[in-house]
Amino acid sequence: MTTMSSLYMYSLTVQPPSATTQVIVGDFCGVGKQQILTANGSVLSILEVSRQQKGYSVLHTHDVFGIIRGLASFRLAGASKDYIIVSSDSGRICTLEFILDEQRFKPIHLETFGKSGVRRVVPGQYLASDPKGRAVMIASVEKNKLVYILNRNVEGELTISSPLEAHKPQTLVYAICALDVSYENPIFAALEVDYSESEVDPTGKAYEEIEKQLVYYELDLGLNHVVRKWADTVDRTANMLFRVPGGNYGPSGVIVCGEESITYRHINQDALRVAIPRRSGATEDPQRKRYITAGTMYTLKGGGFFWLLQSEDGDLFKVTLDMQESQSKPSGAVRRLKIKYFDTVPVATNICLLRSGFLFLACEYGDRHLYELTNLGDADDELVFDSDSFPVDHTEDYTPVYFKPRPLSNLALVETIESMNPIMGCHVANLAGEDAPQIYTICGTGARSTFRTSRHSLEVLDLVESELPQPATSVWTTKKAVDDEFDTYIVLSLTSMTLVLSIGEDVEEVTDSGFMKETATIAVQQFGEDSLLQVHPKGIRHIAASGRITDWPTPLHRTIVACASNNRQVAIALSSGEINYFECDSDGSLAKSDDEANTTGTVTCLGLGEVPQGLARTKFLAVGCDDCTIRIYTLYPDENDERLKQLSVQAVSSPPSALTIMAMKDRSSQGSSLYVHVGLHSGVYIRTVMDDVTGELSDTRRRFLGTKPVKLVRASVKGENAIIALTSRPWLGYADPKNSSLALTPLSYLPLESGWSFTSEAFRGMIGIHAQDLRIFAIDKIDSNIHQESIPLAYTPRRFVAHPEQPLYYVIEADNHTMAPPTRAKLIGDQDQKMNTKSEDGINGDTNELPPEDFGYPRARGNWASCIQVVDPVVDKQVLKTVELEQNEAAVSIAVVTFLSLGSENYLAVGTAKDMIVSPMSYTCGFIHVYRFKDNGRDLELIHKTQVEEPPLAMLAFKGRLLVGIGRDLRIYDLGKRQLLRKSQAIEVSPSRIMDLQTQGSRIICADQRESLTYVVHKEEENRLIPFVDDSIARYATCITMNDYETTVGGDKFGNVWMLRCPPKVSEVADEPGGGLHLLHEKGYLGGTPNRLDLLMHYFTQDIPMAIEKTSLTPGGEKVIFWAGLQGTLGAFIPFESRKDLKMFQQLELALRNEDKPLAGRDHLAYRGYYVPVKGTIDGDLCERYLLLSNDAKQRVAAALDGSWNPAGVEAKIWNMRGLYVF
Repeated sequence: MTTMSSLYMYSLTVQPPSATTQVIVGDFCGVGKQQILTANGSVLSILEVSRQQKGYSVLHTHDVFGIIRGLASFRLAGASKDYIIVSSDSGRICTLEFILDEQRFKPIHLETFGKSGVRRVVPGQYLASDPKGRAVMIASVEKNKLVYILNRNVEGELTISSPLEAHKPQTLVYAICALDVSYENPIFAALEVDYSESEVDPTGKAYEEIEKQLVYYELDLGLNHVVRKWADTVDRTANMLFRVPGGNYGPSGVIVCGEESITYRHINQDALRVAIPRRSGATEDPQRKRYITAGTMYTLKGGGFFWLLQSEDGDLFKVTLDMQESQSKPSGAVRRLKIKYFDTVPVATNICLLRSGFLFLACEYGDRHLYELTNLGDADDELVFDSDSFPVDHTEDYTPVYFKPRPLSNLALVETIESMNPIMGCHVANLAGEDAPQIYTICGTGARSTFRTSRHSLEVLDLVESELPQPATSVWTTKKAVDDEFDTYIVLSLTSMTLVLSIGEDVEEVTDSGFMKETATIAVQQFGEDSLLQVHPKGIRHIAASGRITDWPTPLHRTIVACASNNRQVAIALSSGEINYFECDSDGSLAKSDDEANTTGTVTCLGLGEVPQGLARTKFLAVGCDDCTIRIYTLYPDENDERLKQLSVQAVSSPPSALTIMAMKDRSSQGSSLYVHVGLHSGVYIRTVMDDVTGELSDTRRRFLGTKPVKLVRASVKGENAIIALTSRPWLGYADPKNSSLALTPLSYLPLESGWSFTSEAFRGMIGIHAQDLRIFAIDKIDSNIHQESIPLAYTPRRFVAHPEQPLYYVIEADNHTMAPPTRAKLIGDQDQKMNTKSEDGINGDTNELPPEDFGYPRARGNWASCIQVVDPVVDKQVLKTVELEQNEAAVSIAVVTFLSLGSENYLAVGTAKDMIVSPMSYTCGFIHVYRFKDNGRDLELIHKTQVEEPPLAMLAFKGRLLVGIGRDLRIYDLGKRQLLRKSQAIEVSPSRIMDLQTQGSRIICADQRESLTYVVHKEEENRLIPFVDDSIARYATCITMNDYETTVGGDKFGNVWMLRCPPKVSEVADEPGGGLHLLHEKGYLGGTPNRLDLLMHYFTQDIPMAIEKTSLTPGGEKVIFWAGLQGTLGAFIPFESRKDLKMFQQLELALRNEDKPLAGRDHLAYRGYYVPVKGTIDGDLCERYLLLSNDAKQRVAAALDGSWNPAGVEAKIWNMRGLYVF
């Protein structure tokens, strides 16, 4: 084996990023309706929108293991589906086809054109395809543009040409767009700036006079080359292009968007320009200009088209063109450009409008939304502004136009897709006292910020709740006949009686059902064609459709202790250890077999599978005994016509409490396999594969679910077989929609004593018993195994901290360029004093403040709105207290600290910056506010605030005092009566600015914004803070946590996670008793400390880690390194405990790099080592791709591993790494 690091981690994504960076629309399935293709980080997802379901569903997801820079769709002439073009950091252009039947992306071409990575001269940043599917242009930020011709060969297969160059040196590109020119030569438009003159002009005059141009590039299909056809100067602030329909549908050309400017431009056509309307209101700045940040075009079925363009405030504007009635002249085809206010929605990165009338909004932050277009905005009273009122030259004077924002009138919200983007902070804790910890995150920006509580669970739709006359132990539903569509009865087993209810418009008790009511019930079964069975401790009752009742009593002094049944078979276990077997006779009666089985111990449970289609009986019976064994018996007669012969046995760790035999979907060659599901008294669930010929058991999966014995219930979710396990909380076992492996997820529901499937005309779901309540619920979504609860916040959250004793969190929030509440109130009050109606100029007449969660806060350049909020996520689930910060202060850090000099009382310290400008960083001063907790932490009382020279970006409780990082300095404060008292200080501990602190004992870890970590030791004898070791690489740290006393794991703003360790000898020297003079006099190395940290692990995640901690995510599970990324990613690093497992996963990762290469052509090893070569980490996301391979490919990969590995063993190892440590 090769030389390894002393520590190896297994990286897993718990939740993929939810920030959508690219969106396109097309018929990728070839079914005649559009789907949505999204790019979230490195994940491609196809969403299908259904009008019937009034929502969306995820068809397929695929991790391309690369940075997706651009997406485009095209359709060849005569084709029935759209193809996909992906530009990424691989330096290759990738064309894909989605195969619906196989649920996969099929790579068609991977054409290399440049270096890998995101570089300004390598094409890939901009991508545009011809509307007729004949060509595609891919461009870089500077200089290079390539055009590929798309065609099909004689076999009808897609072909792509060699690239045609359209390069122009010393030119910056801001946007490109493909024109709609029907079947003429394809034309691509680009916004360009030629900086050749300004680069050689030291005076800067050339830069002041630089011009931005709209350039047309024409692809001559006859001569097979690209020419620069036309160029014209446009607004210097222009940054976005939108295509105008051409051919028989429109005049062609482009819409150019700039600062408060929307212009129609085309060759041989006069330019037309309208200004972007500004908001009117008492708190709005009438001089502030807007940009267009996103938009889409919609073509009407009966002819016509319009654009929906969104400003940076989220306002949607409808833009249309007025056409000349006579279009015989080549110029003058467009007469007028019009704009009007449409609606206001959250600010988006991409907007897609489907032909079906749905609008998909990929929000820049927060949840994504799906709207339905209810009106086209033609019948409202909104003012229409046209190009006749505005000069074409944007430098000329014009009168701004204004509009009044209002609630939605043309769009209706259909569904919200939850998104944590952006995550600003994360903490894992079990404040609710549940089996597993909860994940608490602060997310979003502005008024759409939220405090979210995330649990590993599936969302449950609660349908009906009804109180029972007394507690019940079991519940069943049953049909009267096998062909019935809906259930007829609900049967409840009470303490010593049975209650039968009818299912209809009203649920009523039934007296003539034939069930024995004076005893408890063990099982209920619809039997044969139209009979019912009731199994009770003293026997079996057979109820025929005619009403005839037949009872089979148990032998004397024996009772039934377990039962299993299906539509044609019944097996019972007696208290004496005997197992009796019954079948359905030809007349539908109950026929007992002469064969019996005797067990050495007491039978605790039985399991029977459903009768396979076309057969008379199922083959196997599973028996669980109190000697901790599971035995498999055959129900088929052998050559001696004998049944109940033991085939196999499996030992378990605890007596079985429940057994079920059921086929479930998987990726085997048959599409499903037969499984034995086992619940143990210890709370462990086991699923093992049963050979459907021999009955042998293999490939066992185990997981601890809860503290109570497990009960198992058959279920159906999304048309597939599933299993519900009832213990201290309910769980659902199902086939994962992504890879068909076993997924075990708890339900976000109350604990249930019993459950069963439920089908009626009104509901389809499950029925269960909780305490004395009968509940009906449904499980609709299994796409995400994380359930979120949101609490709205006021501003963008920056950091948060938990109360040490109460289930409360304290969140500091701050928004830049935002009007503070006192200023807003003053402006509205002043306007009310002046007039109660609109002002004469129509600018600031409306004094009603708009809801900020829908319309955002009023902007005010240079101002900060900041506050501290007390959040209760467990009991009240709301914000309890808000403390607004005044005098243009912005909260930047927070800590809970106990000052030992004043006893054991806890205090809240909040660091603020006054008049802060983020870039370049400037400020007036900083403050440290100290608050006292009141009402058990539900309220705050300000004690005092202390002024400091710089903003305190990091604070931490340390030895009964407050440790503060102020700029490059590290200080220790104690609490005084009027202000904080400085007790110790270390000058220039960090090279630039301390942004995070961690501590254990006397050791302090300082994270620098640009220069990685510095270890500092506090010597109490001399009250000194002495830095003794730092890093050799400049890391732009964003978050850190201590893995142990010598090891720190952190993340940086380039998307890397790394682990650093202090050398053991250096650590020992630093902890030597004394005043630390030996550390002070040690000579520094290269301007830093005398020693350097060792790198143990390095891994590129493609998301900026914002929080990281060492914690356990599962009940009784080992601790892992859990991290949260800015784009909504949740991930974990799991340490390897076995060298054998590490070796297997190393070889598996190496084999998969060749067997399952990344979709977009990126080299996987280079991708995970984007800035620094990957070290000490196995990519678990790549290893899980093994589950999606074909059976032949799995065999090849397993054969390449050292040792006797088979596909089932490899799959079990992959499943255990996720199932036992994370979820």
